[in-house]
Amino acid sequence: MDNLLAWQYVAIGILFVWSGFVRSGLGFGGAVLSLPFLLLVHNDALVFLPIIAVHLLIFSSWIAWHNQKSRPHGQEGTIDWQYLGASLRVMIIPKLIGVFGLLTLPTAWMTSLIFVIVAFYAVGYIRNRPFQSRSRAVDNTFLALGGYISGASLIGAPLIVAVYAGRVAKESLRDTLFVLWFILVLIKCAAFVWAGVDFQLIHHLWLLPCATLGHVLGSRFHRKLVTAETPVFFRVLGSVLLVVSLFGLVKAWW
Repeated sequence: MDNLLAWQYVAIGILFVWSGFVRSGLGFGGAVLSLPFLLLVHNDALVFLPIIAVHLLIFSSWIAWHNQKSRPHGQEGTIDWQYLGASLRVMIIPKLIGVFGLLTLPTAWMTSLIFVIVAFYAVGYIRNRPFQSRSRAVDNTFLALGGYISGASLIGAPLIVAVYAGRVAKESLRDTLFVLWFILVLIKCAAFVWAGVDFQLIHHLWLLPCATLGHVLGSRFHRKLVTAETPVFFRVLGSVLLVVSLFGLVKAWW
């Protein structure tokens, strides 16, 4: 990412503020809602993916540590460890399959399937009639599919969130997702190291403060969102999921 023009560095910095804001405000979307714009500035995904991954590791650790430190003795934290463990047991094998490319599926068709399912969930949230599967097998299928896609690329998060939102209390949703992303991204980073991908460490010196600013602003937004009425929370969540889905479908075919 050296030898870029001044406007490119400014644009990248602003987009990393945006990435931190979305990630902290909702608990997901930092990559999927910023990477397409970053690629318009500098068209090389392997430049940005390691940076985004490291940022996610840092801020998810921060959230988990703050959660543990700030809660009174004996009070439950805001991480649903039980559902996190159960869902990880479903996702871990598909995740590894996706990371190491052991199963290759047509990208456009798989992407479309993911975003159609997410859009279905999103419309339910916007209408305040969230779909909740009564079948554990259906949830596990979506989680496994999300795990595979998150290993192969970065678009699995919306599908995982759609399932999590129906199973985890809204007060615990963001922080539980942060811990989940930490585990999944750690696996992805190990694959980057194994493949010899450049982590662009010198650029963390100025991009990490940008992401931190976005994280702080997003945390304030998240506190207001959680204290809002439940329908408001789900409408915001659903609207973001729907925008992501429509954007993803357009990008997959055009």
